Amino acid sequence: MIKNLVELTKRSRFWQSHNTPDTGSSAWNYVTLGIALLVSIPIFTIIANLFVSSGDVWQHLASTVLPDYITNSLWLMIGVGIGVFVIGVGTAWLVTMCSFPGSRQFRWLLILPMAVPAYLLAYTYTDFLAFTGPVQNALRGITGWGYGDYWFPNIRSLWGAIVLMSLVFFPYVYLLTRAAFLEQSASLLEASRSLGASSTQSFFKIALPLARPSIAAGMALALMETLNDFGTVDYFGVQTFTTGIYRTWFGLGERVAAAQLSAFLMIFILFLILLERWSRSKMDTKQNSTGRYKRLTIYKLSGWKAWGSTLFCSIPILFGFAIPVGILVEMMITNFDSAVDSRFIQFSLNTILVAIIAGFVALLVALILAYGTRLKPTWLTKSATKIGSMGYAIPGSVIAVGILIPFGWADNTLDSWMRDTFGISTGLILSGSIVALIFAYVVRFLAVAFNTVEASLGKITHNMDEAAQGMGFKYGKILRKIHIPMMSGSLFAAIMLVVVDVIKELPATLIVRPFNFDTLAVQVYRLASDERLAESSGAALAIVLVGLIPVFILSRSIAKTRKTDQDKI
Repeated sequence: MIKNLVELTKRSRFWQSHNTPDTGSSAWNYVTLGIALLVSIPIFTIIANLFVSSGDVWQHLASTVLPDYITNSLWLMIGVGIGVFVIGVGTAWLVTMCSFPGSRQFRWLLILPMAVPAYLLAYTYTDFLAFTGPVQNALRGITGWGYGDYWFPNIRSLWGAIVLMSLVFFPYVYLLTRAAFLEQSASLLEASRSLGASSTQSFFKIALPLARPSIAAGMALALMETLNDFGTVDYFGVQTFTTGIYRTWFGLGERVAAAQLSAFLMIFILFLILLERWSRSKMDTKQNSTGRYKRLTIYKLSGWKAWGSTLFCSIPILFGFAIPVGILVEMMITNFDSAVDSRFIQFSLNTILVAIIAGFVALLVALILAYGTRLKPTWLTKSATKIGSMGYAIPGSVIAVGILIPFGWADNTLDSWMRDTFGISTGLILSGSIVALIFAYVVRFLAVAFNTVEASLGKITHNMDEAAQGMGFKYGKILRKIHIPMMSGSLFAAIMLVVVDVIKELPATLIVRPFNFDTLAVQVYRLASDERLAESSGAALAIVLVGLIPVFILSRSIAKTRKTDQDKI
C-alpha cells in the first residue's frame, strides 16, 4: 500500500503543484479543539482560582512561610542553574571537541544520571553521609575522632538539594549543548585554530556564543524539573512552592489557597519560558553552512589537561549514578526479603498498569492533536494544541491541584443529584479513582508524546496524503493505513518515553492517586520518609532500571550524529 502510494506520488505531476493542498476537515478540527480544551482543564482551573477569595489564609501564609517558599525556590534555581551550566557545558565541549582518556565512552556515560530521579539521590546520600553511615564511620576509624570532635556538612539542606539536583539535571544541558557543538561550522573553529587560539580560547570566543540558544533551552528544562521536584526538597526540609502547595492542600485543607499558590508558580514558569524564547530570538547565531558537513577537528589533550578532563567528566557519573546505584544494589542484596516482597510485586503491577495505560492514552491524544493540526493548521488549532501540550512545563503538583478541583466538583454534583433523585450515593467516581491519575499523567506528559509524533509526522510529505485522497481514502483511513505504519518506530519511542516518565513521577502521583493505590515512586517516598530506605531499595532500583530506557535511546541517536576526527581512532 505505502509503496504504491510512493510511486503514485513520484509519477503524478499534478501532486507536485505548488498549490496549497486541501487539508480541510471540520470534523477533525472540532475533535482536535475539543481534546485540546479537555487536557487544558487543569490550566484553566488554576487560573480561574486566582479570582476566588481564600479568606485570611493568604495573610497567614505571607506572614509565615511564603517568604521562605519564594526565597528557597529562587536560590534553588540559581544554584542548580549554575551547577548544570558548569557541568553540562563543560562536559559537552570536552567529549565533543577534545581527545583524552575515556572521551569516547563519556559521550554516553554522561547521560546515565538522567535515569536516577533526584529524590533517590537524596535518600541514598542521606544514608551514605549520615553519622552512622560508611563515610563518617570510616573518618572516625581513621582519625580516632568521636562525636563532636569534627565538623561534617549536612546534606539535608538547601545546598545539598542544589548539588544533588545539579548532578541529575545537567544531562539536559549536556545533550542540547553537545548537539549544538556538533552542528557548528568546522570552518570557524579551524580559522580560530589557524590564528593560534587554544581550545579554551575557541570555546569562550566562538563555540560558547554560538551554542547559547541550546544552552538556554537545556537550562530552562533543568530549571523546570527543579521547580517540579517534591521528593528531594520535602525530605531535606527545604520549603519551596512545591512543598507549600502540598502542605496547604493536605495540611491546612485550603483548596483555593493551594490553587492560588499553584497559579503563581505556573505563571512564573511561563514567564521563564517566554524569557528563554525571547532571549533566543535576540541571539544572532547564524553560521555559514559550508563547513557544517566537514569532519570536526578535535584538540588532543595531554598531561594534566588530559587527566583533569577525565576527572571532570568522571565526577558527575560517579556521584550522580555509580555511587547511589551501588548503595541501592548493596541494600537490596543484604535486605532482599524485605526489599522484594509481595508488596513490591503489587506496587510494580500498579505502576506498570497506570504507566502503560497513560502511555497509550497520551499517544492517542498526541496523534489526534498532531494530525488535526496537520489537516487544519489554523491559528486557533495551533494555539489550542500548544496550550494543551504545555503540561510538561508545569509541575506535577500544580497539575494535580488543577485536576482534583474540577473532578471533585463533578463528583459532588453527581453524588448530590443521585442522592436526591434515586437515593444512591455514587461516591468519588472521578477524583477517587484511577481515572484522575491517568488524566494527570496524560496532561503532564502529553508534550513528550506530541513532540515525538509531530516531528515524525512532519517528515511525511503532504503529497502522500493527496495521493491517498485521490484513491478515495478518508482522513481517518489515511492516518491508520499510511501514517501510523510509517511512524511505528517513533510511536513506540513516544510510548516508552511517557511510560518511563510516569514511573518516575512522584508529586502528581502522591496527590491524585486513589486511596490504597501506591506506585513504586510513592512506596519509595513513604519508606524513605520513615527511615526505611533498605526496604525501598528494590522499588528504587526498578525505577532506575526503567529510567535507563531513554538513556539507551538517546545514546543510540548520539552515536548516529556528526563524526569527528576522534571517531577514526
